[in-house]
Amino acid sequence: MLFWILVAALTAALAVILLYPLLRGAKAADNIRAGEAAVYRDQLRELDRDLDGGLITPEEADYARAEIGRRLIAVSADEPAETPKPARHHRFTEAFVLLVLPVLGLCLYLTTGRPDLPSQPLEARLENPGNDVAVLITKAERHLAEKPDDGKGWDVLAPIYFRTMRVSDAQVAYRNAIRLLGPSPVRLDGLAETLMAVSDGVVTEEARQVLEQSLTLQPYNPRARFYIALSMEQAGRPDEARQAFEALAKQSPSDAPWLPLVNQHIAMNGGAPAGANPVAPGANPATPGNPTQQDVAAAENMSAGDRQQMIRGMVESLDAKLSEDPNNFEGWVRLVRSYAVLNDKDRAAGALKRGLAAFPPAGEEGRQLLALARELGIATEGATQ
Repeated sequence: MLFWILVAALTAALAVILLYPLLRGAKAADNIRAGEAAVYRDQLRELDRDLDGGLITPEEADYARAEIGRRLIAVSADEPAETPKPARHHRFTEAFVLLVLPVLGLCLYLTTGRPDLPSQPLEARLENPGNDVAVLITKAERHLAEKPDDGKGWDVLAPIYFRTMRVSDAQVAYRNAIRLLGPSPVRLDGLAETLMAVSDGVVTEEARQVLEQSLTLQPYNPRARFYIALSMEQAGRPDEARQAFEALAKQSPSDAPWLPLVNQHIAMNGGAPAGANPVAPGANPATPGNPTQQDVAAAENMSAGDRQQMIRGMVESLDAKLSEDPNNFEGWVRLVRSYAVLNDKDRAAGALKRGLAAFPPAGEEGRQLLALARELGIATEGATQ
């Protein structure tokens, strides 16, 4: 009952607030006309004073009095004709405010609201979180606040933090899980990825040490080996990076999902991609800039310098083709990554900006380009303008 009393009071208060300008507007119009008439009457009295004082001639006084009298008559004549019009308009508006708006609001509330639904505080939602990720995280955090030594809780929460972009929290959770449950390849790789995410995709020295520890537990760990090879690439050591990527490719199954990406890095570091599919994951072999089978065969017989020159030529060819046809997302990904691997960060940033012009940051492709730039350590300031 109290609820409906409050609703009625709020409705009445809102109606008064909406009606006040309308009522005040009608009175203001009357006040304006009355003010104009008073001004003209004052002018007539002032005219008589000027005439008595000899400031104007009788002819000038008669002319001015006639003009002022005409304006006074016009104001007086307009008053009865204009008064009914705003009154009719206001009556309709007042009826709308007093009747229609409250009825519409009540119908909307009864349709979209649930007056019979009891309130559900946080404790109740924590009992039945459903698929609400935020509530699940809150529930896990409360549990770990009470039992901080629950390693399994940290182990479950860490990847959830990482997927929801809470990288710093994910790093703390992985460290706690490793401290309580001991190191494992999954936990160590996860910690390394959080360290790289904090450093905008750069494999830092700490991340590399964590990855090497992961390899001591699982010598053939493709994820750790890939990131270690990537650290060599980022450090400007293409020969070592190529050898590490080639070793990973040789020990990977032919249908491994990471093999196309590994082959791409092999080619970018001056090597001949292994296997028959040296393109990026999901890429079209016909995408401009992709090496053909003839290119791969020719690269096998080249020196490192000639192979590097061939790669630069392919990158420049891709750049030119994308300038003619910018609607090629895979091509922009390859171009940005290629310039970054060639340590030409200025051209990489330029390619990123051109790619974002074709695929704006608001779209999925634009977000992928920005994520790639962060992974490669390319500055994104000004690229979205």
